[in-house]
Amino acid sequence: MSLDHLVYAVPDLEEGVAVFAERTGVRPMKGGSHPGGTANYLVGLGPTAYLEIIGPDPEVEGARPRALGLETLTEARLAAWAIRPEDLDATVARARERGYDPGEVQPLSRRTPDGTLLEWRLTRWDNPAAIRPVPFLIDWGTTRHPAASGLPQLTLAAFSAVTPDVAAVRADLDAVGAELDVEEGPEVRLRAVLDTPKGKVELA
Repeated sequence: MSLDHLVYAVPDLEEGVAVFAERTGVRPMKGGSHPGGTANYLVGLGPTAYLEIIGPDPEVEGARPRALGLETLTEARLAAWAIRPEDLDATVARARERGYDPGEVQPLSRRTPDGTLLEWRLTRWDNPAAIRPVPFLIDWGTTRHPAASGLPQLTLAAFSAVTPDVAAVRADLDAVGAELDVEEGPEVRLRAVLDTPKGKVELA
């Protein structure tokens, strides 16, 4: 099961990208706009994975999207992660048989700055504001993967989750075929460490 991307949600996209660039020494590449009022910037994490910085679309006046809790978000947070199974539908069915529901499979899309339409399918859960240590599933179909778009690069040095219920999270990870270091803690959060030109940078 391949890591597809990490999702770093920010309340103000342009400010969030500027802060990220200052911290890491790498300027993310503009990804594009999604229906629903979000937009993103991307940084590669090798040839097949990337980091997505997502926030309210600055070109949509007053945008307050519900996705990833952006409607009420006040500070940046590592909000989610995605894996890319060989067969998304079969993985969803198998996970449900094992007692974990990854959510309904839905189509999404966005336009790149040059006008190219990217389309994919993914699983979406009912509470978009919740941080979940279990990844959502994504299938890019015939769309070229964003990591193959000449993104600026960083290295993912470490990635882990904290949760009050380690056993339950490990069971759910196993249900979707994902692996992740999980530690016990008072609240759910994700943590990534990036190797950057300015040294190690933690996102949480």
